[in-house]
Amino acid sequence: MAQTLFTLTPAEAKRLIAKAVAVLPVVQNAFVGAKLAIAHGSTNAFVVEELLGEEIANKGHFCSGVITAGRPCAANPRHAMKPYLFANGERVDAKLKEFLTTLTGGDVLIKGANAVDAEGNVGILLGSRDGGTIGAAWPTMRAVGATLVVPIGLEKLIPSVVAVPATVAIDNYDYTLGMPVGIMPITGATVVTEIEALAILGKVEATLIAAGGTAGSEGSTTFVVTGESEKVAKVFQLITDIKGEPPVARSRQNCKNCDIGCEYFKMDS
Repeated sequence: MAQTLFTLTPAEAKRLIAKAVAVLPVVQNAFVGAKLAIAHGSTNAFVVEELLGEEIANKGHFCSGVITAGRPCAANPRHAMKPYLFANGERVDAKLKEFLTTLTGGDVLIKGANAVDAEGNVGILLGSRDGGTIGAAWPTMRAVGATLVVPIGLEKLIPSVVAVPATVAIDNYDYTLGMPVGIMPITGATVVTEIEALAILGKVEATLIAAGGTAGSEGSTTFVVTGESEKVAKVFQLITDIKGEPPVARSRQNCKNCDIGCEYFKMDS
């Protein structure tokens, strides 16, 4: 047996998680022989790269909502890329919400989240009054047995998703810094954090032992990995190759109306 220690920045964690999601059997099966939807999200941009082998230069443009400069904000639809929708391996030109209503058992939606807890529950912030993508998709998916895959880094770990008060809702704030949001707790999704990713890719056991950092390592997560010597050595090489992944850049065009200044987000010129 062997053991290794390493720290991942948020971007490095996104790359690791994306590699694992791309090889998940349920994702591969949906991609090749069923329907697969990859919704907006910064980690999902990495998933697209790993699944298709193509680069998304500005991953901030593959977002519907962002938390940036210390505020929740809506992404600017003028600069947003289209979600990636596939049927039997062919990309489909359709609106996301309409595509999601056609999902059946065996189909997959890959959707990011904003919170995860130790029980595998995830929380998705809702900036739209109709619940956005997850509001359109989740009832149908639960009804027909489609799979929700949630790639999410442990930088987003909170004590309990289900304990978030029901009062967390768009219309219930007296003051906000940034866009007001609600939150939808989700149970029963296939959640892929760094721990699951390392198990999928390396067949090793990972333990989160620390989080945070400074000078560009804010949001980082530190892990100890144990397993058979050969497997740990391969994981160490994988992590070494991932190190140096550049952060997802903040762009002026990344936020709704940021070129003129909106009611939620005032940005210096």
